[in-house]
Amino acid sequence: MFRAERKKTTLGSGFSIVELIYHATVRSIRKTQRHAVLGLIQNIMQTLMLVISFYVMFNILGMRGNAVRGDFLLYIMSGIFLYMTHTKAMGAVFGAEGSSSAMMKHAPMTTAVSISAAALGALYIQLLSMFVVLYLYHSIINPIEIYDWVGAMAMVLLSWFTGVALGMVFLAIKPWNPSLVGIVQQIYARVNMIASGKMFLANTLPHKMLVLFNWNPLFHTIDQARGYTFINYNPHFSNWQYPLTVGIAALAIGLMGEFYTRQHVSLSWSAKG
Repeated sequence: MFRAERKKTTLGSGFSIVELIYHATVRSIRKTQRHAVLGLIQNIMQTLMLVISFYVMFNILGMRGNAVRGDFLLYIMSGIFLYMTHTKAMGAVFGAEGSSSAMMKHAPMTTAVSISAAALGALYIQLLSMFVVLYLYHSIINPIEIYDWVGAMAMVLLSWFTGVALGMVFLAIKPWNPSLVGIVQQIYARVNMIASGKMFLANTLPHKMLVLFNWNPLFHTIDQARGYTFINYNPHFSNWQYPLTVGIAALAIGLMGEFYTRQHVSLSWSAKG
């Protein structure tokens, strides 16, 4: 039927997009777990299980001597928090609804909104989980002292950004071969259990070992985060500029790939893989 057209200002359109991203983010958070509190608890338990597993492994293998001088559990958590943030962001963007999704039939919804919502939803859950775990540890077990919390938080956000950027690359390729790309994405996430460098310090690695991990942007952000967290550690073989450069390049490639894929999308693609 006939509908009155309303002209929107640039500011009004901006607020409409922000509101749409907000509602899409809430939907993204509730997609895996309808109850928000249960979803948060589940993510906190995953984080705690990783912390406990690595704590036990470090003690059994006698690797505590390789850790930085300071709070040992904080050393473990500094690596796990960034690993979880990076991996969850990549997985959320990779699983975002694409052009062939039924949600795209609704007029205001776009792939940009879907991707933004998935990325922000993952960041929200991870930051909330991280703050809850740190608060419980600080209150119950041992008071936490972070040398430069602004720098440490910046490395958390940089890990999230690189995860989003790599997720965009995988998302752009996914419609062409969903099964294969899904396997590659899972392999990358599993390899990062070791390649992220959360079990050791870059300063303690010999050169022949360092070159095996230096390609990984997450390796740099974790090592830099420990430099900001502990006053006794000064990272010499990592920097924050490299993951930022890789993230920007990967995001640009992912956006171009997603645009190209969207031009050739077919509704039958959703039945693939």
